[in-house]
Amino acid sequence: MRIQIVVVAIAVILIGGENLEAIANSQSFTQDGAGSIVATEPTLQIQEGYAKYGDYIGLTPVNTQSIEFSQRIVKDIQIRFVNDKDQLLDDKGQPIKGRTRKDFIIGLLKLKPGQVFREDLLEADLQRLRRLESFNEVNVYRQEDTNSVNLIYEIKERSFPSLILGGGDNDDVGLYGRVGYKDANISGLNDKLDTTLQISGKDVQFNGQFISRYRPEEPNRLGYRIRGFRSRNISGTFNEDIRLSNGDRVREGRFGGSVGVLKSFDEWDAAISFNYTRISLRDREYNVAQVDRFGSPLSVSGTGIDDLFTVLFAVSRDQRDRRDNPTQGSILTFSTEQAIPIGLGNISSNRLQGNYIQYLPVSWIGNGRPTDNPEMLAINFQIGTTIGDFPPADAFNIGGLDSVRGYGYGKVASGRSYGLASVEYRFPIFQSIGGVLFTDLASDFGSSETVLGEPGVLRNKPGSGFGYGLGLRVKSSFGLIRGDLGISDQGEVRFEVTTGQRF
Repeated sequence: MRIQIVVVAIAVILIGGENLEAIANSQSFTQDGAGSIVATEPTLQIQEGYAKYGDYIGLTPVNTQSIEFSQRIVKDIQIRFVNDKDQLLDDKGQPIKGRTRKDFIIGLLKLKPGQVFREDLLEADLQRLRRLESFNEVNVYRQEDTNSVNLIYEIKERSFPSLILGGGDNDDVGLYGRVGYKDANISGLNDKLDTTLQISGKDVQFNGQFISRYRPEEPNRLGYRIRGFRSRNISGTFNEDIRLSNGDRVREGRFGGSVGVLKSFDEWDAAISFNYTRISLRDREYNVAQVDRFGSPLSVSGTGIDDLFTVLFAVSRDQRDRRDNPTQGSILTFSTEQAIPIGLGNISSNRLQGNYIQYLPVSWIGNGRPTDNPEMLAINFQIGTTIGDFPPADAFNIGGLDSVRGYGYGKVASGRSYGLASVEYRFPIFQSIGGVLFTDLASDFGSSETVLGEPGVLRNKPGSGFGYGLGLRVKSSFGLIRGDLGISDQGEVRFEVTTGQRF
C-alpha cells in the first residue's frame, strides 16, 4: 500500500476595515453558503415596507419548479446588502454598505423594471448572481399586488481582499514559503486580481492574473484578461520510471503569459487569447536536459526547450444554480488552441478539448434538508485530442488527484488523445461535513504511441485505467477541504488532501 499525504499549512491574514475572510483556491475554490428561498415556519413581522418570506409574511416565495407568465409589471428592483449576521442595518442603524455597485448588479439582470414579470427569468437572474465569485449568498423576495411586482435582492458578499500564507516541503525544491493575494471585487465591478508567489532555496515561482469581466450593461466594451506565470514541477510525462543519465528525475519548467478578450452572447461566454509558453526539461540542479537515459528526446526542438505561441478560442455555458458546490445544473466548455510555428521547435498543432459536468439532486438517504454538502450525483465527461506536432511534455497526462484517483499524476497514460468519465455520489454527514463515493475511468485510446519519443509506452503506462474510493468534504474558513482515498485497478492505494471539489 502506498499512501501519499499532502499537507498544506495555511494562515490567513485579514485585510481592510471589514471582517475579511481568506478563501482557498479552482475551481478550484470557496464554498457558497447560498440560502434557500423557502423557509418552513413563517412568522408575522413587517419591517421597512416590504415582506420577507421566512422572517415575514405577505410575500409570495419564488417557485423554482414552475414557469409562470404574468401580465404584472416589474415596478421596482431594490438591492440590499446583509452582513455576516444576516442584518440589514449596522450598529448605528445605517443600511449595510456593500462593495459591489448596485448599477453593476442590475445590469446583470434580464428581468428589469417596466418588463412583464416572469418566474423563469427571475430564477435565471438569481442563479446568475449566485455564480459570481464575490457573492457568498443571494436571496430574492418579492412584494406584489394585482398589477405590479417589486423585487428585493438581499446579498451577502464574500470577504475580499484576502491574503493567504502557506508553505511546505516537496521532493523537488525542498522547503518553500508561499504568499497569495486575491480580490474578486475590485472597484465594485467584480474585476479580479489573483496572485501567488512561492520562494524556496532553489527557485522562485509565481502565477498572477487580472480579469476585467465583460459587462452586459456596456455591450460595446470587451472584457479582458492578463496573466503571467513561472512554474517548476516534477514532470508527469517523464516520470521516475525512466530518469536522466545522471539519475535525476525530470523537472518540467514553464514560463510565459497570455492576453485575452472576453464577451458574452446570451447564455454563452466566449474568450479568445494569445498565449506564450516556454517549456524546458531539466535535472535537479535545473540544468537543461535534451534526452532521457535511454536517449529518447524530451522536446520537439531537440534542445530540451520548446516554445509554444498559441491562439486559444473557448466558449462555455454555465447553468449551475451557484458557483461553488452547486446542487443542480450543468456547465459545458469547448476550446480549440492553435499553435503558430514560431520559436524553438517550430511547432504547429491544434489542441481540441471538451468538458461537460452535470449536477443532479437526489434524496436517497436524507429528507432534502439544506446542508453545506447536499445529497447529489455529480457526473463529469472530458475528451481531448491534439492534431499535429506538440512537445511530449504537453501530452494529456492521465492519472492523479484531479483525474483518475488511486493513480499518481500521469501514471495512467501520456497520450495525444484522451477520454475521462467520473461519477460522484455526494451526501451529508453533518452540517459542514459531507462524504463522497466516487469512480473515475479514463483512456488514451491507444494514442500514446504517437507522442514524440513514446514516453508513456517506454514507461509502461497502461494507457487506460480506473479508480474508485471514498472521501470527506469539510467546509472550513479556508474553503472546502477535500480528502480522497482512491484505489486503482492496479491495486495502488493513495490518500490525498487538497481544497475544492474534484469538479
